[in-house]
Amino acid sequence: MSVNQGNTRSVQVNGKIFRLFIPREEIERLVSGIAHQVNCDYSEKKPLLLGILNGAFIFASDLVRKLNIPCEISFVKYSSYRGLQSTAKITKLIGLNESIKDRHVIIVEDIVDTGYTLARLLEDLRAYDPASVRIVCFCFKKDAFREKFKIDYCGIEIPDLFVVGYGLDYNGYGRNFPDIYQIDK
Repeated sequence: MSVNQGNTRSVQVNGKIFRLFIPREEIERLVSGIAHQVNCDYSEKKPLLLGILNGAFIFASDLVRKLNIPCEISFVKYSSYRGLQSTAKITKLIGLNESIKDRHVIIVEDIVDTGYTLARLLEDLRAYDPASVRIVCFCFKKDAFREKFKIDYCGIEIPDLFVVGYGLDYNGYGRNFPDIYQIDK
């Protein structure tokens, strides 16, 4: 449900108000920039993009359509959020079905905050002997990050805010907004 408050565009999700943070035009520009980097780095390779459901499905879709290299895409489902906060408990809901032995894998994540979910996925992937694993995320909350691994491709660093839209949700809702909104405190 959209709510207008003066000149500020905002949305309401599960009873909370969120205000415009990253407009769709900026999202498009950032995704194009990431795709350009991946196209350059993987011009001689055939990577497997591995999206993390549910949030990364929109970003992964936009990214793969901008790639001009041979590639495949698959998805895994991990979860660490409950309400407005990330938890230290990671739940693996759907696993990897493709062989990644000796493959170049690019993990596609919508947002990285604590890094706990990705740390678990990286640990799980090592058992399958991929040729390489890199990480691409759209939003990176550097101040919330608690892990040691490197984010190889990042759309935008954001403060430790709760955001919705462009695949990001609040208890399952708000993923469908083409812009990203931050919670209005």
